[in-house]
Amino acid sequence: MLVAFNKPFGVLCQFSGHGRTLADFINIPNIYPAGRLDKDSEGLLLLTDDGRLQARISSPKFKQLKTYWVLVEREPDQTAIEQLQTGIELNDGPTRPASVRRIEPPVALWERIPPVRVRKTVRDVWLEIGLTEGRNRQVRRMTAAVGHPTLRLIRWSIGSWSLEGLGPGEFRSLS
Repeated sequence: MLVAFNKPFGVLCQFSGHGRTLADFINIPNIYPAGRLDKDSEGLLLLTDDGRLQARISSPKFKQLKTYWVLVEREPDQTAIEQLQTGIELNDGPTRPASVRRIEPPVALWERIPPVRVRKTVRDVWLEIGLTEGRNRQVRRMTAAVGHPTLRLIRWSIGSWSLEGLGPGEFRSLS
């Protein structure tokens, strides 16, 4: 079994713990997340009861493309975009090259609760970032390293699976 879930902001990627967890949304026995999303990130989380599939989705050795929509503070210049594209040196080593492009604000995007702060004097910009690895808080660390902190992070897709048609807190079976 494979399930796609649109993880809302503030939800832990586990079935037990303090605060909101996956158990508040999904009541399917014996499925587990294939990878993780931080509590302060949103978007596609795949869950499965198949250990081999779980490893194939989440292991960096399979280089599964993960696409993120990222709202960053201030508009990055071409140098910052190129640094993200070629790889960033983080404290745990260099990142693999990433696909990075500026995008218009996603039209079908839901409101985040709580909302992202807005400053009248600072223009925030959406980027689409594609990675084939998934280190702890990697996208946030990469954008901060080039001087553009992440304000909102949504994982839109993993490989061929996407959030298309799923609202926050909704899930669907893929198998």
